[in-house]
Amino acid sequence: MNISVELTFSPLQDDFEEHIINFIKKLRASGLTVLENPLSTQVFGEYNEVMDVLKNDIKEAFELMDKGLLFMKIVKSDRSQYEPFF
Repeated sequence: MNISVELTFSPLQDDFEEHIINFIKKLRASGLTVLENPLSTQVFGEYNEVMDVLKNDIKEAFELMDKGLLFMKIVKSDRSQYEPFF
């Protein structure tokens, strides 16, 4: 089963940019399809593979910061090729 995940990672501290950059670089290195925009990062792939990567990367990111939050949306389908029709 393929999924699409939208992530918005928000460290609640002054050095937030470093944490966001490191998190995105780890996702890029995972081999999964990763798309980015200024407001969120999308990850696409097989459910178990995506969730294993996210489980490890989110835990590491949280351990490296004092306070933060992560918003995550999961869609049951691979939406990586989606193009607006309007």
